[in-house]
Amino acid sequence: MFHLVLAACLAAQPATCQPRLLPAGDAPTREECEARAAPIARDWLARHPELTGSEGARCVETAALPALTVQEVAPGVHVHQGAVAQISPQNRGRIANLSFVIGETVAVIDAGGSRAEGEALYAAIRQVTDRPVSHVILTHMHPDHILGAEVFSEAGATVVADARLPEAVTRRADSWMASVPRQIGAANFAGTRIASVDQTVEATQTLSLGDRQLRLTPVPSAHTGSDMTVLDEETATLFAGDLVFLGLTPSLDGSLAGWLDWIGRKPDPEPALIVPGHGPVVESWDEAVTPQRHYLTALRDATREAIGAGLPLSRAIPAIVAAMQPVSEGWADFRATTARNAAAAYTQLEWE
Repeated sequence: MFHLVLAACLAAQPATCQPRLLPAGDAPTREECEARAAPIARDWLARHPELTGSEGARCVETAALPALTVQEVAPGVHVHQGAVAQISPQNRGRIANLSFVIGETVAVIDAGGSRAEGEALYAAIRQVTDRPVSHVILTHMHPDHILGAEVFSEAGATVVADARLPEAVTRRADSWMASVPRQIGAANFAGTRIASVDQTVEATQTLSLGDRQLRLTPVPSAHTGSDMTVLDEETATLFAGDLVFLGLTPSLDGSLAGWLDWIGRKPDPEPALIVPGHGPVVESWDEAVTPQRHYLTALRDATREAIGAGLPLSRAIPAIVAAMQPVSEGWADFRATTARNAAAAYTQLEWE
């Protein structure tokens, strides 16, 4: 297969250029790709006025595309493990775990933190299979999981998410589109847009890939207010999104009580594999959630203690962080994330 790649530059910074993969240009031969290249590139640039095409477009073979490294963790289930760190120019914002499941069609589960990462995931898929990508499923609203989705939308995929996600994204979109380029670098963010959700999920439902089924389950407010799990029924692989963190300190952007409640309800039957939002794939529920349960329980208890002592928020935050030092081992970015979590937990528990 051949793929259309456009050299695109920031209109405001003409020296800042990046190759952009345009899935609409996919073709079985170089000649067919080249014949369609000019109008596809022109139309794409018209939808991205912040970019200019510097050297036209070219067609390259699949093997020449920069691709994410993926591992087949179960038959037809492939996972890219993101960097266990907060986003930075060094890791280009590529910190989330991203997955895809191959049936008669392909479903992507989380799309990455930029268009460039979405393109690299698309290239990884194409190095494994030429089956159509029918769906991209977003497990929750955070930008490191959703900002690569436009690539798959352009490839013809339906964007699927919890029904609460579109409103949550709308509230923060302007902030993210300003802050994320500063955090990962303008070149790494070039061409990134927030894709529209095509299909929303309000209750547990099954999504068909033809010969295999994915079960989508919305979760009451926990890590965020728009969490959703995905279960591949064929391999009993549970994609937990950021309801499960391993290695990277959990971030509270929903309900502390709700998150602890979700952790406390072991699925029946238990999944064979759990793919967390961050960190390695694991084979047991207890292995997946025990470190996080200890962390969140300590956060709840330390916050209650600070509130009971009458500490105002400004004094409670450092007191909570200090009280949680015994559970700090093994968590990346512990201090900064825990300080933010302490502020969120304080506001939630202050009037319980």
